[in-house]
Amino acid sequence: MNYYIIAGEASGDLHASNLMKELKRADADAQFRCWGGDLMKAQGAELVKHYRDLAFMGFTEVLMNLRTILGNIDVCKKDLLAHRPDVLILVDYPGFNLRIAEFAKAQGIKVFYYISPQVWAWKQSRVHKIKRVVDKMFVILPFEKEFYEKFNYHVDFVGHPLLDAVSYFATQSLTLSVTTEKPIIAILPGSRKQEISVMLPLMLSMQKYYPEHQFVIAGAPSQSKAFYKTFIQNANVDIVYNETYPLLQKATAALVTSGTATLETALFGVPEVVCYKGGAISYMIARQLVKVKYISLVNLIMDKEIVKELIQNELNEANLKTELDKLLNPASRRQMLDNYTELKTKLGGAGASRNTAELMIAELKRTA
Repeated sequence: MNYYIIAGEASGDLHASNLMKELKRADADAQFRCWGGDLMKAQGAELVKHYRDLAFMGFTEVLMNLRTILGNIDVCKKDLLAHRPDVLILVDYPGFNLRIAEFAKAQGIKVFYYISPQVWAWKQSRVHKIKRVVDKMFVILPFEKEFYEKFNYHVDFVGHPLLDAVSYFATQSLTLSVTTEKPIIAILPGSRKQEISVMLPLMLSMQKYYPEHQFVIAGAPSQSKAFYKTFIQNANVDIVYNETYPLLQKATAALVTSGTATLETALFGVPEVVCYKGGAISYMIARQLVKVKYISLVNLIMDKEIVKELIQNELNEANLKTELDKLLNPASRRQMLDNYTELKTKLGGAGASRNTAELMIAELKRTA
């Protein structure tokens, strides 16, 4: 079968690539065309556009780049019509993907959605559009199935794909290119320039308080080392690329920008502080629209604060040091690690990518 897959971020590239691996296992004739990244390309996909050309963060940033975004949507529509796949598989990235889903459905192309948009957090009205334009939804968070049931929409809970990736790497002896005798504090400042520019200077301000620790930045593949060095300057801070999992395997603690990385950090058993600060206008709008108590996936899944979230004005040097002190305290660490064990249980076990691939192929055969 011919699969057309769209992922607009680094995490989507990871999950889509693992899904592709399982689709190939179950479908020997699988062919892929995609919008995504290097991991999807490595699985044999013909890459139309890289996600680094698609990522814009926040309300104001989207408005400023609206012409580019609309141009990308037009390119995608034309490419879909030119290749007419057996199924379009959308991976999160709702602002773009829901528009494409509506177009594809109107053109008679079957639409699957893997990793639900966070409609439970804001814009719940999008559920009505999803019901109309998405043939099958595959969700990875346990509470999402119940959420969609309230709208009389059946979805499949497949488990979280990060469990597969992390459980595999956690059992390996991974090689980190940084050589140090000091305990490591990992810095995961996000992947977009806007968020890195805001978060990284605050995260790096901790270095002067912990000279006995080595700070290591997980660099985003889409950002150059020169970009990070404008913030590091002459400080003794290392940058690694494509080594996030080796870094987390060896880290004592982590400072993490909200997003998928908060869950990856927890699954590796690394105590963390979640950091987020956005543009003032974007943040004010978000406060009015977002309907959840927490911004980190860890706390959302657990439905309680097990990792500290420092958001907007609370993200400052004094608060960050207070929370980092706690992460390095044995008693506080033990409590967080115990909560992480419960988190893994809630996520439903391994096999998400394989479960999803098998359900997708079964549905395609059923409706062929």
